[in-house]
This record gives sequence, C-alpha cells and structure tokens, in this order.
Amino acid sequence: MGSLTRLAPLHRIDKCRSCGSDNLASVIAFGETPIADRLVPASYSEEEYVAPLTLLHCTECGLCQIAETVDPAVLFGKDYPYYSSVSPALLAHFKGSADAILDRYNLGADDLVVEPASNDGYMLENFQKAGVQTLGIDPAAGPVSVAREKGIETIHDFFTLDLAKELAVSGKRASVVLANNVLAHVPNPGEFVEGIAVLLRDDGVAVFEFPYLVDLVEKRAFDTIYHQHLLYLSATSVSALFEKNGLYLNDVERTTVHGGSLRVTASKGAGASQAVVDMLQSEADAGVLSADYYDAFCAGLEGMRTETRAAIEQCRANGKRIIGYGAAAKATTLLHYFGITKSNIDCIVDKSTWKQGLEMPVVRIPIVSPDHLDTVHPDVVLILAWNFAREIAAENTAVSDAGGVFLVPVPSLREVSVNDAGASL
Repeated sequence: MGSLTRLAPLHRIDKCRSCGSDNLASVIAFGETPIADRLVPASYSEEEYVAPLTLLHCTECGLCQIAETVDPAVLFGKDYPYYSSVSPALLAHFKGSADAILDRYNLGADDLVVEPASNDGYMLENFQKAGVQTLGIDPAAGPVSVAREKGIETIHDFFTLDLAKELAVSGKRASVVLANNVLAHVPNPGEFVEGIAVLLRDDGVAVFEFPYLVDLVEKRAFDTIYHQHLLYLSATSVSALFEKNGLYLNDVERTTVHGGSLRVTASKGAGASQAVVDMLQSEADAGVLSADYYDAFCAGLEGMRTETRAAIEQCRANGKRIIGYGAAAKATTLLHYFGITKSNIDCIVDKSTWKQGLEMPVVRIPIVSPDHLDTVHPDVVLILAWNFAREIAAENTAVSDAGGVFLVPVPSLREVSVNDAGASL
C-alpha cells in the first residue's frame, strides 16, 4: 500500500442482518482493504482508513452480507464523491424507470414520491417535471446541495424508521417510495424496510433496485464487494426480508445496469407475479441457500488476478503507457485484490469533476479529466468501471484511432471496442 493506514471504526456481526440467524458461512476474505470512495487530495499526508472486508452467507434466508460494519460517517460523510448525474447511461436508465412508474401508477399532483438516498436528485427530477410532489433524503452534503439547487426538496439525513414515522405523522405519506441502490448499503435492513412500510400509503408501492447476487456470482463481479455494500441480494433473500417487515414482494425484473440488477416492486398487500414465482424457483434450483453456491465464484478469482497482473506487467515491460478509466467505488476493491498501484498504471481518468485532482485511497493513483487521454495517447486503457465499458469506448474513440486498446478485467480480461456487443455487461 502507498500510504500510512489505520483501522476504521467498525463492528463485526455474528448474526444475519436480516433474519437474525447465526448460521453464517464465510465466502471470501479480502483482508484489510481501503475504504471505497474515500478519495484524498494529492497533498494528503495523514493516515488513511482501512478495514477488513469479509463476505458471509446466511444459510437460513440466503442473504449474502459483509461481516464488518464501518461507521456510516466514514463511508458517507461530507466528502462522499458519488454523483449519479455524471453517467449518461445511468441517467437514461433511471429516466426510463421513472417514466414507467409515472405511466403504470398514473401519478399526479396529489401524489408524493419519496426517495431515500436521493443523491443529487437525478431520479426525482423526472417526477418533479411531471408535476408530482417529491421529497429526497440523503446523508451526503454535496449531492444534497446539488439537488436543492434543482429545486428538489431534500432532507440532509439518513433515512431511518424514526424519520419515516416523523414524516408520516406530519402528513407526508408516499404513493411511491423509490429505493435505488440503497438497500444494499443498509446495516439494519429490517428497520429500513419497516420505515418504508410506515411511509407508504395503504395503496402505495415501493420500487427497489439493487445489484443482483446471481449476476455478481455468475459474472464474477467481485469488485462490487466493498464496505458500503453491506448486502448482496437475491429475490429469495429480499422476499424474506420484506415479509418480516410489513411488505410483500409483488413483481421483479432483471436489468443490465451495474453489471446486472433487480428492479422489484413491493406493497403492503400480498400477491406475487409469475415473474416472482419463476425467479424464486430458479434461485432454489441454483442453490442460493447453500454455501456451496459460491465455490466456482471463489475459485475463478485467483485466475482473474493472475491474468490481469501478467498482462499489465507485460505491457509495462514493453514500454507501454497504461491508464485506468473509472475511479468508481468498485475500483478500490479491484486495485487492492489485484495489487495494482501507481507503479502499474499512471493515473485514472474519471468524468466526475468532483473526483478530478484527487487520488485513489491508499494506493494514491491520481484521478484526472478525460481530456488527459487526448494529451498522452495511452497504449492501454484499463476500464475499471467495466459496467460502462461500451459508453467509455464510444466517448473516447481517439484512443483506438491512435492505436490504443481498451481492456476490461471483469469477468475475464478482454479487449473491447464500441462495436463489441459484449462490452457493457
């Protein structure tokens, strides 16, 4: 590692975060890992946080989860740099989701849409423009400020059961609660789901989206495992979680975003669609309740690491310049597990102006603007944000025009181009 480190404040669980069972099996331990998204200035000289990163599996309810709960103030504090509006592909995905919700539930001026973890208002502004009342809730100061500048009312706080009760008592009952890529971050998912049930009108609906455990395992997307992602969810585990806390899983669909996600709907009334029935059966057939389900996944990771490191070392030996693309949270786990440092790659390009000028945690690889690609003409661009590989290749054709190549390390090392149908997983 490239800097002085200290252990982050944390506690370790000994029971499942969802069902309370102590039947927890270890899947993989990554050791002491930098905290994703804790980017630092180039001049930073203080100790940086690290924490053990251990993946567990509950054989009772099927929930896959991180053993260590790092203090949320460390994970999502004032300098949290994630802004959803940076990615055009992500904006298009969630606009499509918003349009579908508006149409399906015929929302109007008398309806309220509430979104815990609303970030910079990227999703809620679609409802606001349609004349629907909106309310965002988010703990990160920077994104909250951006959302408020858009005119989106946003509470600067974590969503909790107590906050849900306060809002409900004050008359703010939601027709729709959105929970996009937040359930996986929650240390007490039962309270979170109960809070949504409290906040919903009796005829309301909650729409969740989260990375899908089955895609993680099948596509070996190990780098989506990091301290902010406490839960790794399937239809099986989320159905059990909902029913314990006042909601029922009603419908489910798979999406391609973030390497493979589920979009599920839940309400206070039971009634599972055929899609839910089919997915639950598919997961049962695959053995998601068994610890053996992860054997092939774990066995493949060492080969991925060896293959990528060998390719990087060969490129360096041949005098080639290598630049990373995507200072995403997942890059922290990938760099750590693969042992990639600034001796391997010169810098990491990222479109987020909030990240540019900072450095990746602990390994201290500089983060620069995409304009850098036009200046240095790299021989190799290692796409760390592999879930946006096609978008990245399409926006940076000057790299390939100059003879450079794009490499994607997950689920296996391969060269991609804008015309590669498999580039965006």
